[in-house]
Amino acid sequence: MREGGVPAVFQSPKCPRWSLSNEAFQWRMENCQSARLQGRRNYQEDRTFCALDMKIPFPGRTGIKEVTVGIVAVFDGHRGAEASEMASQLLLEYFFLHVYFLIDGIYSAVLEKSTWNLLYEGDVIFQELNHDTWNRYGLDLRRTKWMFSEIFDGSFHMEILKESLLRAIHDIDAIFTKAGVTWLVEAFKNNLDSGSTAAIVLIVDGQILVANIGDSKALLCSERFLSAKEAKELTRDHHPDRDDERSRVEAAGGYVLEWNGVHRVNGELAVSRTIGDVSFKSYGVISAPEVTDWQPLIANDTYLVAASDGVFEKMTTQDICDLLWDVYSEKLEHLSSCSYSLADCIVKTAFEKGSMDNLAAVVVPLRSTSFS
Repeated sequence: MREGGVPAVFQSPKCPRWSLSNEAFQWRMENCQSARLQGRRNYQEDRTFCALDMKIPFPGRTGIKEVTVGIVAVFDGHRGAEASEMASQLLLEYFFLHVYFLIDGIYSAVLEKSTWNLLYEGDVIFQELNHDTWNRYGLDLRRTKWMFSEIFDGSFHMEILKESLLRAIHDIDAIFTKAGVTWLVEAFKNNLDSGSTAAIVLIVDGQILVANIGDSKALLCSERFLSAKEAKELTRDHHPDRDDERSRVEAAGGYVLEWNGVHRVNGELAVSRTIGDVSFKSYGVISAPEVTDWQPLIANDTYLVAASDGVFEKMTTQDICDLLWDVYSEKLEHLSSCSYSLADCIVKTAFEKGSMDNLAAVVVPLRSTSFS
């Protein structure tokens, strides 16, 4: 695990194919509304994922507490659907495996006093660690003290969930960059040059965290005072003309060229962070997401939306929120293209407005609505 992440677990002779139990994979999807539309492209390369109300047990002072977790994601593939397909298939399993590894590593290390020399100062543990124990779990222990209350009673599970998501993304990308690390390479070996953007939202304890790679977007639609409607974009696009993105690409020996009004890495790739795109990795294209802080959902937040960039060719984030509220208010001009779901409404409307790309969207209503 420390050397190769989840792919190394799958490759290990001690565990030829690790899989979660059916119980671990139970989740609710009726509040997830997702839709994809091939649009005017020859192939559909977008993928979506949504799972809500997954129960994960975490140790606490008074016993096990169940934490309810949701994941919403959109993957926008390019140069083939291999990367987006693989990411959508593996995200949940890799995420869960890292959660369980981190829970086992952190809480076992806290409780295995035989490997520790523990000195107590109030509620704080100062560690003189057996680093082999920590390395066994692949843990980074630059932090040398934790609060017992933080680990067992506080919000430490939020940090575990965040770290697990980042590790899952890293390991999915590693499939493309390390030849032969898992059996999946054989399945997709015909086109490992493909790539994918990703917008992934974690929903935990009434809070959300967003990890973004590329130019798919996540947003909140909220009702503010005096009946004002607001679209809050939760992500920032990774285009190579963004100053920090351009600097990284150029520092790695790549260049940014504008072609047909679009800035591209080495004149080809229109995003500077992706999963996959092996041939661009040496030119500063990375898979590390930008990650927001945890932020609370409030009573006025009505919809959570994730969508691929094809939706935004012809629609702004405010257009999307206005559309959802119009449909909820049953304004007749929208109902003909929105007869199935809110997500279907978004992709069909973007297509009707002239989008030339694949289209994908996931919508999670955050308040009780009676859409039909």
